[in-house]
Amino acid sequence: MLMMKLLAVLITVFLAGCASVQEKEPDLSVKEQKKEIVKKKKEVVPEKVTAITPEVLYLLMTAEIAGQRKQYGVALEGYLQAAKHVDDPKIAERAAKIGLFLKDTKKTDEAVSLWLKRDEKNLSARKIAILSALRGSDKNKAVKHLGRVLEDDPAGFESTIMEVLQILEKEGNTEFVSDVMEEVSVQHPNQSGVLYVQALLAGQLKRQDVAITKVNAALVAQPDWEKALILRAQLTAQKGDLGLAKKDLESILEKKPENERVQKMLAQILVKEERFDEALQIYRKISDANPVDGDAQFSMALVYLQQEKDDEAIDVLESLVNKPGWDAPASFYLGRIEYKKENYNKALVWFDKVTQGPFEYEASMVAISMLLKQKEYAKAESRIEKISKKFPKQKSNTQLLKAELYSSQKEYQKAYDVLSNGLKEFPGQRDLLYTRSLIAEKLDKLDVVEKDLLQVLQQDPNDANALNALGYTLADRTNRYEDAEKYLLRALKLKPDEAVIIDSLGWLRFKQKRFEEALNYLESAYEKQAENEIAAHIVEVLWAIGRKDEAKKLFDKVYKKAPDDDYLLKTQRLFNNVK
Repeated sequence: MLMMKLLAVLITVFLAGCASVQEKEPDLSVKEQKKEIVKKKKEVVPEKVTAITPEVLYLLMTAEIAGQRKQYGVALEGYLQAAKHVDDPKIAERAAKIGLFLKDTKKTDEAVSLWLKRDEKNLSARKIAILSALRGSDKNKAVKHLGRVLEDDPAGFESTIMEVLQILEKEGNTEFVSDVMEEVSVQHPNQSGVLYVQALLAGQLKRQDVAITKVNAALVAQPDWEKALILRAQLTAQKGDLGLAKKDLESILEKKPENERVQKMLAQILVKEERFDEALQIYRKISDANPVDGDAQFSMALVYLQQEKDDEAIDVLESLVNKPGWDAPASFYLGRIEYKKENYNKALVWFDKVTQGPFEYEASMVAISMLLKQKEYAKAESRIEKISKKFPKQKSNTQLLKAELYSSQKEYQKAYDVLSNGLKEFPGQRDLLYTRSLIAEKLDKLDVVEKDLLQVLQQDPNDANALNALGYTLADRTNRYEDAEKYLLRALKLKPDEAVIIDSLGWLRFKQKRFEEALNYLESAYEKQAENEIAAHIVEVLWAIGRKDEAKKLFDKVYKKAPDDDYLLKTQRLFNNVK
């Protein structure tokens, strides 16, 4: 219920009202009544107006009933009007909280003003005043109320503003809040809490240098402040200064060696530095001290995976499978391990255990891709339909998966239609455009290939995959070799070690009849990534320069492993003697 029940208040007021009615004044004449009133004014010390008149009682009852019926606008008006007549901060508080809920800045300000007039040091009232001012982009009011919090509760300032920021998190006004805090900082210099909040806001705005400057200033104002040291460690780690981050964390651990949060942060730094054994030592220490700490154990498993120690990772992950909250992530990574080993049936069992949490969607997607690899098309299609209903926000990804389903069965027109429909719903979506260009090439729609890839490059001129795809298509399917070279050299500059780009450039050189140069590129690509398409390109170049025995030998080697591969079948048709 949004509002506190007024029943207890109303009963008290009603009983007080009944008592006053029962205690009737003597029946005096009008003149005598006036004398009595004057006499009472002289004798009685004025009190706050807290008596509930029938009019106010009506307003309060109307507001309460309206609130129960979720007619919050009516409730707000009732409480606000009552607050104007009764000197009771609780009623103004009700009005302010409802106004805040309704995001009615004007009435919230009016109610909170009444509240503060009756209880000027009330921190909750200040919080609502700050929140309302920030929502209403009223810089002066926000600065004024923040200043009062600093004066009334300097130690709690940082927690107060953090509470407000948490509420505002999704409202996208971080820039304005940052401007407000800058003005507060000018009016109240060298306040550690203000500087800390400024550092947090600058970090959210991706202004790392400003954030570090502010947190450094906070630490000057309040040396050895643990929270500020942790923030500086986070900021410097993000910037890549792992040494300084580690130094700050270690300085905290010198004084508080059992601080598990800081231990975990230090372990993460060590992982980034690829000092895996040291990180594992920390995670083991935490896990030994606190066996129910699934986070430390899960992190340990991930480090093992980075070290390619799958067996050790499996032992840890299997111990997490039955721990509440860790069964889904543990099952997901166990599935990935089996997938890497090409134990697809085992992998599928693990992925199917991931039925909730952030890994559920990815587990579902990987399971479908795995079924496609096994040519289990009916099962894959059934799962695609299920996840499209369960994850409607992932519709564009589901369309990509459906296109892959049709493409795997060489139903290229169906795949093309799915992607085209997707682009009607999500115009300009990069992955839909890129994938449609690949399908369009198979349907000889070269104009669509170029159009889609150029649109991708318009969005990001440094999209190396799009540059490579366009360059390769122009080299393979047209004689526009100069254009192809322009795109491929740009792609290679962006990703000089990418095997598929090196292969594309090698294929272009073959088309240009620069055979030796082509062979150098292609063999370099094959050394990096032994793919069938690259092998097929090498076979064709070797054949063209007369090294037919080498061409046959390489072809036979890869053909045995993948007799259904399209690229190898194409090469086989071109060179009937190569078997």
